[in-house]
Amino acid sequence: MKTILTKRKECKDVLYCVCFIAVLSTWIITCAAQLTPYLFLKTTMLITLSYIAVVFDISTKRIPNTLVLLMVAGWLLTITPMIFVDTELGIRLLTDSIYGSLIGGGLFLLVYLLSRKGLGGGDVKFMAAAGLYLGFAKTVPAILYGTVLASLTGLVLILIHKIGRKDSLPLAPFLFIGIMIIAFTS
Repeated sequence: MKTILTKRKECKDVLYCVCFIAVLSTWIITCAAQLTPYLFLKTTMLITLSYIAVVFDISTKRIPNTLVLLMVAGWLLTITPMIFVDTELGIRLLTDSIYGSLIGGGLFLLVYLLSRKGLGGGDVKFMAAAGLYLGFAKTVPAILYGTVLASLTGLVLILIHKIGRKDSLPLAPFLFIGIMIIAFTS
């Protein structure tokens, strides 16, 4: 029995890796050629770390604080050289990133507080960190795409009696899709 469970987990891990490689490769092939090295690095880090958040959220229904801190550290590593290379551009990027973080984290914090923790705290921190990468103008559409998709999916699952009204769905996969829509369209 234990070997069957181990093999099932290994298959799931391989599937996660294959999906990630497919998503990242598709983005690189279709979109990355027109990006500056800074945007390429920043977006690749966002896609990679967001995908890790998806895997954690699906498997444990949590997004670890260490992952969110890693996202912030990665963002700091990409923005710091920009401030020294081109100070004016670096400050504009820094300001835009902070606004993106405030809008992403702020909107989710508001929902978290008003819904009496109907939204997970990890989702709040994740969207604040993702907002650093997305900036102000891209954070709101990513949230909109992700939450609308999550709502529609939840509604369909309720209508076909796969989940109940009080059941929860991991939100990170839907936010990831919203982030990917932004990555592919900008």
